[in-house]
Amino acid sequence: MGKSERLFEEDLYRPIYEYFTNMGYTVKSEVQYCDITAIKDDTLIIVEMKIRLNLELITQAALRQRITGNVYVAVPKPGKDMFSKRWKNLCYLLRRLELGLIVVSLGKKDSEVEVVFDPAPFHKSISRGQGNRKRKTLLKEFDQRYGDYNTGGSKGKKLATSYREKAIHIACCLQKYGPMSPKRLRELGTCSKKTTDILYRNYYGWFSKVARGIYELNEKGMADLDNFPDIKVHYEEMLNKNQGK
Repeated sequence: MGKSERLFEEDLYRPIYEYFTNMGYTVKSEVQYCDITAIKDDTLIIVEMKIRLNLELITQAALRQRITGNVYVAVPKPGKDMFSKRWKNLCYLLRRLELGLIVVSLGKKDSEVEVVFDPAPFHKSISRGQGNRKRKTLLKEFDQRYGDYNTGGSKGKKLATSYREKAIHIACCLQKYGPMSPKRLRELGTCSKKTTDILYRNYYGWFSKVARGIYELNEKGMADLDNFPDIKVHYEEMLNKNQGK
């Protein structure tokens, strides 16, 4: 079906009807407000259709689970959008809710129905096991941040990550004391494991090498420090406090 042709939910009905009929089901539409109902022996299947996979469709399908555990959502096959993060996240939500997913490739002559996955029990323990690495990364990042310098929900802003905080600490030291070596920076309290790597990789473009093993804060670094005033003040106060000891 061409991109210029508008799709309707009714366009999905006939291919799905034929798919389940060919599998031996008796299929009827709009039974008690269910888009498609298919029955074979003791198996009851409900299919809810929409032109787009969205929260409204997922909610509608979840409500149908009061009637049967065999509930599918059906949408036109989205093409390249099937590889998008949004699509993958919605598929995860469907699996999490133990719903099935059907996609329909609509053609002028023939249409193809594909069951992406069937309704199946969701194993939380397995899912959590797969997320252990992300959990460890999150906890590590949480522990290594010295303060809460971001605003939740903000977009398009440079985030104060633990890595950036470490880089700002180094920048504040170089701004206060001038060019120095990674060893001297570590003596001033910068991260023992990351200082050399941060200077060498120079991810933010803040540091310049002025001699073998000696770095300084360049003009870009000085300018960018002003974008993080709270963190800058934190480390300046720390350096002043340590200097007074």
